[in-house]
Amino acid sequence: MQHHQTTAAATFAAVLGVLRVSGHVADMWVQTDCQARRKGAYDDAPLVEKDEHGHVIGTYGSREGRLACASHVLSYVGTQGAALVAANRFLGLGLRPSRIAAALLVSGATHYVIDRRRPLKTFAHATGKGDFYDRLAPICGSFELDQAAHHFFEGLAAGVAAR
Repeated sequence: MQHHQTTAAATFAAVLGVLRVSGHVADMWVQTDCQARRKGAYDDAPLVEKDEHGHVIGTYGSREGRLACASHVLSYVGTQGAALVAANRFLGLGLRPSRIAAALLVSGATHYVIDRRRPLKTFAHATGKGDFYDRLAPICGSFELDQAAHHFFEGLAAGVAAR
């Protein structure tokens, strides 16, 4: 088999594709329902869970929100890391382990901040996107802005990895 050198642009595109696909899988298939529900809980805005009869079965605040978000981000970065290592090997991308680690740090750290929800909501309202963020129908604005923010930072992470 003949080896060839991959250009930085092609490497960036491949890494971005791997991060986006694996990130979406991690967000939608790997993340647990419990993580998804609790990751945005705060003491001043707790998540109150009720059973089918309306009885409170649990109240979750900042500590539980941080733990749920951190647990989700670990599985998210693990999924992205496994995909990047596999792509690096099978596509011959030539990514250095330190660059993969740096890209995963960017993706994971920003994912945590975004998924705690309040920082993204604050940013949306500060930049004139508050009405869109708060919209629930016909689309869920907070979800769309969440995903757009993840895509942006995955692009940044791909640049870090491909450099």
